[in-house]
Amino acid sequence: MDAHLELVDLLATSSRVVGFTGAGVSTESGIPDFRSPGGVWTRYDPRSFELERYVADAGVRRLSWEMRREFFAPEARPNPAHRAFAALEAAGRSPGVITQNIDGLHQDAGSQHVVELHGTAREVRCIGTPRGPVVGGCGWRAPHTWAFERLDAGEDDPSCPGCGQLVKSATVSFGQVLDPEVVDEAVRLVRSADLLLTTGSSLQVHPAAGLPAEARGHGARLVIVNDERTPYDDLADLVVRGRAGEVLGPAVEAVLGR
Repeated sequence: MDAHLELVDLLATSSRVVGFTGAGVSTESGIPDFRSPGGVWTRYDPRSFELERYVADAGVRRLSWEMRREFFAPEARPNPAHRAFAALEAAGRSPGVITQNIDGLHQDAGSQHVVELHGTAREVRCIGTPRGPVVGGCGWRAPHTWAFERLDAGEDDPSCPGCGQLVKSATVSFGQVLDPEVVDEAVRLVRSADLLLTTGSSLQVHPAAGLPAEARGHGARLVIVNDERTPYDDLADLVVRGRAGEVLGPAVEAVLGR
C-alpha cells in the first residue's frame, strides 16, 4: 500500500493521536534550523550561549538578545502540519502535541495542549544566578518583547524587575537541564497515546528522542514523517518520507472529511 494511504488508515483507526514535532515542522514556516543556509544559526553558534557562559558574561547575554531579535524578525505563521495537529485535537482525536520547537506556532494554529520540551522563545524569565545546570529565580516571567523594550530604552543587560537577578529567554540552553515537570507531562501524554505521530525530528537529541520507544513500550503504534532517515525508523509501524505539511495536511483532511 502507498505510504500516504497507509498513514490515512492509521490515523482513521486511532482515537488518541499524540504529535511529537521537531525543527522540520518549523522550517516550512520559514524558521531555519541549525543547518539552514543563511539562517540565524549560521551567524550565531547557539553553543556560544550555553548556560554557564550566559551567566558569567554580560557580553554573551547582549549577543543572545541580539540573536533573539533576529529570531523574531521573520513573520512566521503556522503551516499545514501545525494546523493538522490542531485539527485532530479539535476533533477529539488527539490529547495534544509535544514539541522540541520554541516558536509557539502550534499554539498559533489552535492547539490547546502543547508540551514544549525546550521551553518557549516567546517569554523571558528570571533565572536567578545559577551555579549549575538547574535554573531557579524568583518566578517572574514576561513576554519576550519586554527584553527588547528594555534594550531599546538603553539597558544593555536587562535584569529581573522583581529581584534584580539575571533574565533569560524561557528556552532551554545548552548545559541547562530540561524542566522535570515538562518531561513528566510529555511521558504521560506519550503513554496515553494509541498512535505517536513523530514529525520533522531527527530523533537524535535526548531525552526527547526516547519518546518513540516509550510510546511503543506502552502499546502505541508509531509513525515517523521525516525527510531523512532516523535512528527509530526500524521501530516504526510506518515511515513516510516527505515534508511535514505536505504529508500531514492532506492526510488529516482525508481522515476528518470521512
